[in-house]
Amino acid sequence: MSHSKPSKPCQPGCCTHLPDSGVLCSRDEQISHFMDSQQCKQLESLCTTCDQHQQRELIRAHISRHFQYVTLSHRWGEGEPSLHDIEDHTIYDMSIEGGFGKVQAFCRVALELDYLWAWSDTCCIDKHSSAEVQETIGSMFTWYRQSALTVVYLSDIPDVGSLGSSEWFRRGWTLQELLAPRTVLFYTQDWSLHKNLAVSNHKADAVVLEELESVTGIECRFFNSFSPGLDDARLRLQWASQRTTTRPKDITYSLFGIFNLHLPIMYGESAENALGRLLAEVVSHSGDISVLDWVGASSPFHSC
Repeated sequence: MSHSKPSKPCQPGCCTHLPDSGVLCSRDEQISHFMDSQQCKQLESLCTTCDQHQQRELIRAHISRHFQYVTLSHRWGEGEPSLHDIEDHTIYDMSIEGGFGKVQAFCRVALELDYLWAWSDTCCIDKHSSAEVQETIGSMFTWYRQSALTVVYLSDIPDVGSLGSSEWFRRGWTLQELLAPRTVLFYTQDWSLHKNLAVSNHKADAVVLEELESVTGIECRFFNSFSPGLDDARLRLQWASQRTTTRPKDITYSLFGIFNLHLPIMYGESAENALGRLLAEVVSHSGDISVLDWVGASSPFHSC
């Protein structure tokens, strides 16, 4: 199955890896894959013997199961493949250097876990398109929330290592990638499950949850019942306060999904202006002025 560049912004279900073949698929190609599948033929046969209500339920169940996808969360490093590096190629036929090997391993994990679709931000987004980047930042929380599984790859943690020593927990964008998905598996440097725990969801494991609370300062209850929005606004800002991003303004952009706010991305603005716009929206919609209580040096937003 060859990849043709999608006409709409890339997203899970629109530009996604097919793990068994290792190629990128557009939304139309995903639909074609389903229409040609044995699952679709089985669905058509079942629907001939059902009433309208049963047909709707069957269609919903089969479609949901077929289009389940796995997302990758990771610390970006040198040599991450872009969409233009991958398109028209089979990932398994490419070099294993840098991020290419990481994407190959991720696709193999998705395949081993019996998922058809795998999505990685490095090569499923056209970063040359400002409109697509805007769409991505505005939708990222939802994409991770709707994933069947998020695979977290901790490239700097050996088998016996603890989660707390990973740089992944100190990056801005990974906060929402930790909070949004309902099912998460942590993989270490050699793609082994963290502590070799034979579980299907590390967020359901008491030992891992305790470790996550210790590492992040986030109460366990939020890992399994987090809702994006303006509740506990100051607390959410505190979670992000010890994290960094390559571009300072991105620390604000990475919080849009956590607060469920849809603001324009303006990459020419300063980090201070980006944070000011976010705080103004939080105060305007919630009336919670506690987000303006600062500790330490005077803030440029003291009169916000």
